[in-house]
Amino acid sequence: MTTTQRLLFTAVLTAISVGMHSYVASRLMAGANLTARGRRIAWILALISGLTLPWVFRLMPLTGVWWADLLQFAGWIFFGVFSLLLAFTLLLDLALLLLRLVARVSGRELLPVDPERRRFLRRLLNYGVLGVTALVSGAAFVQARRLAAVKRVKISIDDLPEALRGLKIAQISDLHVGPTIRDADMRGVVDIVNKLGADMVAVTGDLVDGTVDRIADYVAPLGELRSRHGTFFVTGNHEYFSGAEPWIDHCKTALGWRVLGNEHTVVEHDGARIVVAGVYDLSAKRFVEAHTSDPAKAMAGAPAADLRILLAHQPKSILDTEGLSVDLQLSGHTHGGQYFPFTVLLSLALRFTTGLQKVGATWLYINAGTTYWGPPFRLGSAQEITLVELERA
Repeated sequence: MTTTQRLLFTAVLTAISVGMHSYVASRLMAGANLTARGRRIAWILALISGLTLPWVFRLMPLTGVWWADLLQFAGWIFFGVFSLLLAFTLLLDLALLLLRLVARVSGRELLPVDPERRRFLRRLLNYGVLGVTALVSGAAFVQARRLAAVKRVKISIDDLPEALRGLKIAQISDLHVGPTIRDADMRGVVDIVNKLGADMVAVTGDLVDGTVDRIADYVAPLGELRSRHGTFFVTGNHEYFSGAEPWIDHCKTALGWRVLGNEHTVVEHDGARIVVAGVYDLSAKRFVEAHTSDPAKAMAGAPAADLRILLAHQPKSILDTEGLSVDLQLSGHTHGGQYFPFTVLLSLALRFTTGLQKVGATWLYINAGTTYWGPPFRLGSAQEITLVELERA
């Protein structure tokens, strides 16, 4: 991104953010018993909060510098709280609008007619919005900062040979190691995964939010992941914001992972043959032309196998696998929406959200993310470390 593009992005984001904050401030101050000085202070706070998100994005290139990480952490908390406040304010306004429409149709007033009582009700509702926002924010923060739980998923594969029955694949995804997620968090993930006794580990993208030279130490514990056949990695979209090619080299040399970029490898397991293929992220071609995602290229030349697995960060990569005889695709990317209201919006907007589903002859499993991105909030979509266990259909 050029300097002009960055400035334009910051300007647009600032305008949108300040606009949304102005809406919330005006609605929450409606009917409030604030002095002129109190209103000025409220508007100043709204403006400061509105400027938080644009400057968090401006600080991202400094991830790995302690003060920049600290400011980003605070900024993302501010944004998380505001996003919930915006959602609950919108819901309140929609509810009030619905009551007015019902009143107009029915000819019966459903809200107080007396202006003083109406202002009192509005104040009461606004305090309710603030209280609910505080409670939900606290619960979402506590959930996000917990270590991911293990989610065990059994998948039935047609004609699976006896040697592959019970094959265990540990999947971690969307780790987003960076300003708010560091080496201590990764040590916790490694400890859990290593106790699972997996036959292989799949890391399905969005590993980092920061450059190799600044946050390599944060990622270092992941080199201790242990499984029978090793760890396999594919890029996600966030790698391309952080320098995908240096990270690919680092994952190979420092972490000892098998990086699959539109390619496959063959794993021998107790006499059975497994093809494990991986593709670059679907957005990668915008950053590196040679990284255009291509499942057909990833599977090209693959030998006959008892099981064919594709690792792809974005679930919709499955739409490009027709005719490739893929038995199982492991993906991430969606975070399951991460927290309300995005959990609801995601389910309405996307075909592929989280969990297990079958698309044609291929099983697709979408990990909801092992940590989080942006606001340290999780609610309605818990972080997970997936343990996939195969069985015969």
